[in-house]
Amino acid sequence: MSTLEIRGLRAGVAGKEILTGIDLTIRSGEVHAVMGPNGAGKSTLAGVVMGKPGYEVLDGSVTLDGTDVLAMAPWERATAGLHLVMQYPTEVPGVMLHDVLAEALTTRGRPTAELDATLRAEAAKIGFDERFLDRALNVDLSGGEKKRNETLQLAVLAPKIVILDELDSGLDIDALRDCARRVEEMSNQVGDDEPLGVLAITHYSRLLQELQPDHVHILANGRIVESGGPELATQLENDGYSAFAGEADSDDADASASALSDLFSI
Repeated sequence: MSTLEIRGLRAGVAGKEILTGIDLTIRSGEVHAVMGPNGAGKSTLAGVVMGKPGYEVLDGSVTLDGTDVLAMAPWERATAGLHLVMQYPTEVPGVMLHDVLAEALTTRGRPTAELDATLRAEAAKIGFDERFLDRALNVDLSGGEKKRNETLQLAVLAPKIVILDELDSGLDIDALRDCARRVEEMSNQVGDDEPLGVLAITHYSRLLQELQPDHVHILANGRIVESGGPELATQLENDGYSAFAGEADSDDADASASALSDLFSI
């Protein structure tokens, strides 16, 4: 069983501190939902954990099964068992999906002989048209098909811990259901493979109607201000984020979001 442990994490960008002290522990088989308004630091958290360039870690630690994640290059974090489902998947002309996954599996010391069959089986599970399997990565796909493609890659690579950076963004009801249910299935799997640990970043509770969270955390102004069970997401639906972050804090969050947008267009 695997554990991603984040302790006292402070990080910033362009001289602006965004994360002001994050503590989270995600274990195999657990689904943690992190919810918060724009500019709260949700995508910053994902970027720092995965090693996205441009962020400065000011304090704290991130470990995966006791190993220092922050000392690793981004590709080393991926091969160690961390995976990011991106909010805005990137198109990569000329690079085929099959080749990307074959290289990734080889780097992890895993066989590729059954990759074609695995791709088709996973595509069927999430309603991803097989003709897209023979395209360059994400090229000419709709927003929803890109998210299905991201979910397919997640299932094939089978990491220890996944960060879903707004998986629900741009998805219609059917695509949201298909993708969320596949992630839910991976988090509950039994047998030789350990279940997936999930950190799901989202604005809205609709994702959590299909991907059942064990823990819900509210991130506001760079810190977790409340944690609880699934009922916390319901409270957010009723009361909004204003119950957890004051007006002045929201202004700070907006400023943080602006700084990020200028640098990374997110």
